[in-house]
Amino acid sequence: MVYPEVEQRLARLVNARQQGLLRGGLIGLEREALRVAADGSLAQTPHPAELGSALTHPWITTDFSESQLELITPPMPDIRAGLDFMHDLQLWTQRILRDEFLWVASMPCVVSGEQGVPIARYGTSNAGRMKHVYRVGLGHRYGRVMQSIAGVHFNYSCNEALWPVFQVMEKDTRPLLEFIDQFYFGMIRNLQRVGWLIPYLFGASPAVCMTFVGDQPTDMAWFDDTTYHYPYATSLRMGDIGYQNNKAYESGFKARYDNIDIYIASLTWAIETPCPRYTEIGVVVDGEYRQLNGNILQIENEYYSTVRPKQIPRGNEKPTLALRERGVRYVELRSLDVNPFDPLGMNESTMRFLEALMLQCLLKESPRLGVKEVREIDANDIAAAHHGRDPELKLRRNGREMTVRSWGLEVLDAMVGICEVLDDGDPDLPYRSALEEQRNALLDPERTPSARMLREMRERGEGFHQYGRYLAETCRAHFAHQVLEESTRREFVELAAASRRRQEEMEAADDQSFETYLDAYFAQA
Repeated sequence: MVYPEVEQRLARLVNARQQGLLRGGLIGLEREALRVAADGSLAQTPHPAELGSALTHPWITTDFSESQLELITPPMPDIRAGLDFMHDLQLWTQRILRDEFLWVASMPCVVSGEQGVPIARYGTSNAGRMKHVYRVGLGHRYGRVMQSIAGVHFNYSCNEALWPVFQVMEKDTRPLLEFIDQFYFGMIRNLQRVGWLIPYLFGASPAVCMTFVGDQPTDMAWFDDTTYHYPYATSLRMGDIGYQNNKAYESGFKARYDNIDIYIASLTWAIETPCPRYTEIGVVVDGEYRQLNGNILQIENEYYSTVRPKQIPRGNEKPTLALRERGVRYVELRSLDVNPFDPLGMNESTMRFLEALMLQCLLKESPRLGVKEVREIDANDIAAAHHGRDPELKLRRNGREMTVRSWGLEVLDAMVGICEVLDDGDPDLPYRSALEEQRNALLDPERTPSARMLREMRERGEGFHQYGRYLAETCRAHFAHQVLEESTRREFVELAAASRRRQEEMEAADDQSFETYLDAYFAQA
């Protein structure tokens, strides 16, 4: 028995005929993608008005850059329904883009330096200005080019009916909300412990266009005269050149995940504590905002962890306040690369595997993370991102070395019972099939997306940008043959119009200065 507590908790649910409560969790996707001009460079055009307002549209917005779309699905209990929704979003978006197309890789297309990455704009309302200024600050702090990296976020919440039954089985007498928060934070800590597994299995960014690196020194190997790579890399996006909080140790800050109160307190401290490096940038210089403040974090979202506890804010509510008031609503897994070999950037098999993994991390015991373990986790993540397919690679767990294969197979073996429960009644056995697919990738690294990318680049004699453009044009051709239902088209047209009206209403309703608005936002208790 690999993880006895997982088997025991699963057995209690089965014996009580309540195992079906593990099914029916809600799953949502967020997929980022750069808009690319016909010549293959990053689009410099504004966010298309036909797509709606990036500030107020529920499903189509922008991330850091005006050229960086973010497509969002609502939380759904059916994976196929969620993928169908993402399909319609992308089909609609491709229709609107016309001469532009979506970049299908996590690492960006050709970029012409920092000024070649336009920062997203959200109109003249105070809320829109705050979103823009926050991104201006990110550009000053970390650089614009790094912000152009794209990813997929996998959002998961358990079946609500599971919690009261699970609490009784655990003989826990606290308020239910406290119980739920405790187990979600346990899930998050366990996901961090095995976080290296995500870039190994699903990483698809082993190479990068030289324009991304620019004139910065690098120890990456030369692939051709346009491309750098690490020979065994899985996800450069999750490595040192990606958006990681590598300056956290220098500033004395690292978010803590002991429980919800300590997590909120650690983020609040960072949001309220000045950082000399950032105060030097200035907040308002020559009448223009350079950042929201000079603190370690401008706002909570600046802390880019691989997994986050989330609660949906109400109006202009701070995320930490939403968590304090209503607890964890769902868990956001943020370490997935965009899958360039799938038109949606994600597929059903991956989603089923991740759902089963998150349930395993929920059921497994999850002690608090000490300083040494946190450093091991960070080192394992970087090692897997840079060298994950190296047969000689060793990771560290509690001071002991382990191979990728032995640790990974241990995790997957402990998922078998969960997959059997999730497959109940489905003759296609989708969860067990998804598990077997990733077992094969552990046994043979050539089956991973990162290995496939480098192999096909060599076979085609193409560098990263040329190969990425080939994949992007293949994806655009795929959608060119798809048909969007008329009712869905009308719905998207109406949503876009409604979002534009909502932005106009917000701009007309503002009755205070931007400075007063920010003061009120940060004063929320």
